[in-house]
Amino acid sequence: MRFRRLSLHLLGLGLVLVSRFVWAHHSPLAEFDPNMPVKVTGTIQRVEWQNPHVWFFVDVTEADGTITNWGFSTWPPGSLMRSGVTKDTFRIGTIVNVQGSRARDGSNNSSTQRLTLEDGTALIGSREQYLGGQ
Repeated sequence: MRFRRLSLHLLGLGLVLVSRFVWAHHSPLAEFDPNMPVKVTGTIQRVEWQNPHVWFFVDVTEADGTITNWGFSTWPPGSLMRSGVTKDTFRIGTIVNVQGSRARDGSNNSSTQRLTLEDGTALIGSREQYLGGQ
């Protein structure tokens, strides 16, 4: 009886801990709309290298000369590092081309589906490449 009660308590504790991680992550479709593509070229201004997703921020100079800041969500740090992308890859002042899907709330935030350097070097490819790399 005592062993059964202890087992049930441990099972309940385990479920509580696991549910926290399940709810912590979400589908990109919940936040980003694939029907609203984004394609910009700009200069990296800031990087937040942390879980659950690395974010980098790019200043984009518009046709009228105004500067718009865009935030881009990428993969988790561990996934980026396994694909060869490190903190040093996101150097402040680097010019990048980014493609993604705009945030559903209409803000200047986007997913990152493709990230290339000014010379065309691909840093991040498609979602299929990411899933294949796990």
